[in-house]
Amino acid sequence: MKIEFVNLRRQYQNHKKELDSAIQKVLDKNIFLLGEEVENFEREFAKFCRAKYCVGVASGTDALFLSLKALGIGPGDEVITVPNSFIASSLCISMCGAKPVFVDIDEKTYNIDATKIAEKINAKTKAIIPVHLYGQPVDMEPIKKIAKKHNLKIIEDACQAHGAKYQGIRTGNLGDIAAFSFHPSKNLGAYGDGGAIVTNDKKLDQKIRLLRAYGSTQRYHHLIVGFNSRLDELQAAILRTKLKQLDKWNEQRRKNAKLYTSLLKDSPVITPKISANGESVFHLYVIRANRRDALAKYLQDKGISVLIHYPIPIHLQPAYKDLGYKTGDFPAAEKAAQEILSLPVCPQIKEKEIKYIAQNIINFYKQ
Repeated sequence: MKIEFVNLRRQYQNHKKELDSAIQKVLDKNIFLLGEEVENFEREFAKFCRAKYCVGVASGTDALFLSLKALGIGPGDEVITVPNSFIASSLCISMCGAKPVFVDIDEKTYNIDATKIAEKINAKTKAIIPVHLYGQPVDMEPIKKIAKKHNLKIIEDACQAHGAKYQGIRTGNLGDIAAFSFHPSKNLGAYGDGGAIVTNDKKLDQKIRLLRAYGSTQRYHHLIVGFNSRLDELQAAILRTKLKQLDKWNEQRRKNAKLYTSLLKDSPVITPKISANGESVFHLYVIRANRRDALAKYLQDKGISVLIHYPIPIHLQPAYKDLGYKTGDFPAAEKAAQEILSLPVCPQIKEKEIKYIAQNIINFYKQ
């Protein structure tokens, strides 16, 4: 048996007619940038998030970067985030000329440990970027209190959490502004790069629309120094088609996760712990395992595609050696990086495939 980590081929075949029609519609119109497909997607995704505004941009990284720019983050500022995310969560801070400041994680949820945030705040601190990692929303209530007390902005990194809920509220509504990625592997994925910024603040919405299009609202008239970061019409048409399936796909991910957890309950691996006040969309199903690397190879040899998200914490990446962090600075994140393993959980995976994966994990530890 060969099991892909994300089976986009099955996804496409299941919705081929609708996707082909959406793409052909754009080709027939011959409008490829900032047309009605983007406008319609922005309106529909804002509605999905239960938010007022959405701006389509070129990638999730750009969504984070432009969110920070819109909030006025720049050189000399510090932004608090976590070291166990994809590096884009920190690169967006660096791209603004600001400094990323890391906080360790809660070992159970892998999300930021809110009890450790206050000690990192100083006069230079301007914002917090909580990452809803693996599709599980961060415990936002204590973070909101800290932000209010210190007059800090909150940028949700929701790049892995399309449709996740915290206390019944969908991601995109839990801070000042939120960034989403539409990388093909995401719960809502394009056929290329894409991203979106969601907010309930009209002024931020207007600022981001300027920033994404060269600082212009009228051709050749530039009000501010902006950038080129536009979601294109083809990707918007694809995303509109897939968005109709997203709630159903997310529910299937939860069912797949529940099956994994049940099958692995008596095995030596640690399955995901979901917080009582959150609803995960399981962008990833991540276990913790002794002899992780050996287990990964064993599964790969059985035709099972598994991945590690992420093997090297950001503070130990060569790109950030100038920050002066060292091994041992964030023990929870570092320990997790040595033990985590992501199993296929996409909506298109079949029950018999999940059972095959779980049985092979059990078999590995019986050797």
